[in-house]
Amino acid sequence: MSFVDLPDIQAVGNELIPAIIREFVPNANVCPEIPHIPFDEAMLKYGSDKPDLRNPIIISDVTDIFRGSDFGIFANAIDGGAIVRAIPAPNSADKPRSWFDKLGEYAVKELGLGGLGYIVFAGEAKGPVAKKLDAERIAKLHEIAGDNASLFFVCDAPDNAAKAAGKLRNKLGEDLGLIDENDFRLCWIEEFPFFEADPESPTGIAFTHNPFSFPMATLEELNTRDPLSIKAAQFDMVLNGAEICSGGLRNFNPEIMVKCFDITGYDEETVKEKFGGMYTAFQYGAPPHGGCAFGIDRLVQIMRREPNLREVVLFPTNQRGQDLMMGSPSPVTEQQLREDHIQVRKKN
Repeated sequence: MSFVDLPDIQAVGNELIPAIIREFVPNANVCPEIPHIPFDEAMLKYGSDKPDLRNPIIISDVTDIFRGSDFGIFANAIDGGAIVRAIPAPNSADKPRSWFDKLGEYAVKELGLGGLGYIVFAGEAKGPVAKKLDAERIAKLHEIAGDNASLFFVCDAPDNAAKAAGKLRNKLGEDLGLIDENDFRLCWIEEFPFFEADPESPTGIAFTHNPFSFPMATLEELNTRDPLSIKAAQFDMVLNGAEICSGGLRNFNPEIMVKCFDITGYDEETVKEKFGGMYTAFQYGAPPHGGCAFGIDRLVQIMRREPNLREVVLFPTNQRGQDLMMGSPSPVTEQQLREDHIQVRKKN
C-alpha cells in the first residue's frame, strides 16, 4: 500500500480478522477492543511478544524490592546484573505442597532455572522467601499478588528472566483453568527494536529483523541516538498467543537506508554493490509504503482449536521437511542441474 502510515495498514486487520472469526466460529467471544502493546511492555507484562491475553496473569518487575534485601540469593544476583520477575497465581494459596514442588521441578527441567522461589499469601505471608523479607517489602509483594494467592519469582539475566517468566505465566494460566477456550483476544505488538547487540558485527550492532523496514527515527536521530534505543515501524497481530500477521512500513529514503547500514558496519559502496537495484530506484523517489501478510493457516488452526498446524495444511511436511504425499524433496537429475547451470562438487 502506498502513501500509508501504520494505522492505515492495521485498519485492514481490525476489520478483517474479527469478521472472519465471527463468521466461522459462531460461539466465539471476540473482544471488541484490539490493544496496541509496545514490544518492551509485552516482554515485561507477559514475557513474550506473542502474549495470550485470555490469561489474566500480569508479570511484574520486582528487582528493586529484592535489591539490598536479606534474601541473599536474589540480592547478590541483582548486584551482578540479574533481574527478578514476579508471576502471581490467583486463588492458589490452598494448593498442596506437591503442586508447588512440581512447579519447582518444571522451572529447573523446562526453564533451565536454578529453582523457583515463591510466597503464599493466605492471611499471612508464608514460605522460605517471606522469612527473609521485612514487612515493607512483603506488603509491596502482597499488593501485586492479592489475597489467597501465590507469587512466584524468577531471577536471572534480563532476557532469560523475561522468557522464563512468560512460560511460567502460560503454564499457570493453563493449570489454574484461567483460559476460556471460547475467547478470542487479539492485539497488535509494536515498536520492535530496530537494532540489536551482535559481537559478530563489525560495529557490534546488527539489524534485529528486516534491514529494509523504516526506523522510527529521523536521520539526525540516527546520527546521535543510541542505536539500541531505536524502534522499527513494524508490528505483529497476535491471536491467543500466536502470531497471525506481520507487517509494517518499508524504508523509502536512500539516505536513511545508507545510514542504517553504516551503523551495522557497511559503507555506502557496499550498499550499492549488494542492493544496487533498490538503491538506484530510491534515487528517483519512492512513495511511503508498507503492507502486511496474514498467516491464514495459523488462523484456521486457532479457530479449529487444532493443536497441530500440520492438520490444517493441504500438503504438510513431516519433521524432516518431507512432503510424503508429493514425494518431495526428490533426487535431482543431471539434466536438471545442467538446465540451472549448477555443478555439484564432492568434498575433497
